[in-house]
Amino acid sequence: MKKRRWMALALACTMIFTAGCQKGGKETAEVPVNKETKESQAETANTEVPNTENTKSQEESVTIKFANYAVLEEGNSAFWEKIKTDFEAENPNITIEWITAPFGEMVQQVINMAGGGEYVDLIFGELDWTPTLADSGIACPVSDIMSAEYLADFYPNVLEAHSIDHVLYSLPLYVGPYILYINKDLFEQAGLDASNPPTTYDEMLKCAEKLSELKDADGNQVYAFGQTTASVPVSGASLTSMVFNFGGQVLDENGKLSCDNEGFKQAFEMLKLLDEKGYNPQNAKLKDLRNLFALGRLAMYYDQSWGFAGIKPINPESEAFTVTAKPLKGGSGTGQSILQSHCLMMVDNGEARKKAVEKLVEYIITNDNLSYRMSNETLAYPAKKSMEHAVDGSLILKGAAGSEANTKTQVFIPQNSDLNLELCALAQAVTVGKTDVDKAIADFKKAAEMILD
Repeated sequence: MKKRRWMALALACTMIFTAGCQKGGKETAEVPVNKETKESQAETANTEVPNTENTKSQEESVTIKFANYAVLEEGNSAFWEKIKTDFEAENPNITIEWITAPFGEMVQQVINMAGGGEYVDLIFGELDWTPTLADSGIACPVSDIMSAEYLADFYPNVLEAHSIDHVLYSLPLYVGPYILYINKDLFEQAGLDASNPPTTYDEMLKCAEKLSELKDADGNQVYAFGQTTASVPVSGASLTSMVFNFGGQVLDENGKLSCDNEGFKQAFEMLKLLDEKGYNPQNAKLKDLRNLFALGRLAMYYDQSWGFAGIKPINPESEAFTVTAKPLKGGSGTGQSILQSHCLMMVDNGEARKKAVEKLVEYIITNDNLSYRMSNETLAYPAKKSMEHAVDGSLILKGAAGSEANTKTQVFIPQNSDLNLELCALAQAVTVGKTDVDKAIADFKKAAEMILD
C-alpha cells in the first residue's frame, strides 16, 4: 500500500512539474527553423515511440522466495533443481531463492520468518499443512493468484479437499490416497494370488492367516498386515483413513468431534484384532513399515501412494515384487480413504511477485514436468483433468487405480495435528495397552474434546 501511495505521489509530482514547464515557466525565444528541420521534426513526431515504461516493467527482476524442504532430500533434490534451472532459463527476469529446512521444521521456519517481517512467496508441503498456514494468515486464497480458468482444469473433489469453508488455500501437484501395498512374492509363497487381492477386511484376514506362517530367509517373522500407529501426525491421518474404510468419521462437516458411530468403533476393533493375532507390528511408523516391506518381512500394509519412494532406496529390487490394490472395505463402508497431496501454498506479496508465482505454479504442474515423477518416483495420481493419463504406464499404481476417486475429505481444523496424535494414543491403547475398545474410545473422546474446545 505504501509503495502504491508513493507511486501515485510521484506521478502527481511529475504531472505538476510538466504543467509548470508548459504554462508557468519562462517563455523561450522562437528559434527559426528551415524547411528540412520542420520536415524532420514532423517525421519524428509521427514516429511511434516504444513504451519504455512497459518494457522496463516486463524486464523488472523478481525474486521468488520458495520454501521447499524437498530440496534437502536426496530423492527429491534433482527434480526441484531442474525445475529451478529450466524455469529461470525461460524467465530470465525471475529468480528462485530456496528457503529450506528439514520436513518437520519447514512450517515453523516459514512462520518464524513471517514473525520477523520476512514472507516467503511459495511453500511446497503436504495437504495437512494447509490449515496451519491459512490460520496463521500466511497462505492466501489460491484464487488471489491463479485464474479461474486455470483452476477449472482441476478435479472439483480434489480442490474441495484443499479448501477451508469452501475457500481454496492450497493447490495440489498430484494426489495420493492411502492404498494397499502387497508383496506378490510372499503371496505366491503362501499359495495366494496377488493379481486377485483382498477387497474386504474379512478377505484380508483369511489371507493374513496363511501369510503369518511365513518366515524370511533368515528365519524372521513375516508380518501379514501393517497399519501405522506410532505417535506422529501422519499416523493419525492413516488411522482416519482406516475409519473411512469402515464408513465412519472422526469429525462432522462443521469440524466437531463425531466419533460415536459404528465405523469408528469397527476400525479400532479391527486394529485390536490384528494386534492380538500378531499380524501388525506394534507402534510402527510408516518408515518402519516401509523398511519391513522392502526387506520382505511385511506382506501387506497401508501407505500413501508415494510410499514407494521410501521403499525403493532400501531395496532397489523391490519394484519387481511390489503391487498395489484399492483400500479394503469394512463394515458398511465402501473402502473410502483420506486424500493426501503434495501441494503449493501461496503468499500475497504484491502484484509483481504474485505474477511471478503464477508463472512458476503453472510451469510446475504440467504433464511434462510431473508424469515421469508420478509414475516412477513419487507415485501419485494427477490432480488435473488434462493429465488424467499421466500415470497409465505405472505398473505399481495400476492395481490401485480409481482409489483417488473414492476418497473422503477430512474437515480442516487448526488442531488437526493434535487430534491425529490422540488417534495414535487410542490405537496404542487398544494394541500395546490391551485396553478395551469402548473404554479406550471414551478416553479418546475426553482428550479430543479438550483439544477442540
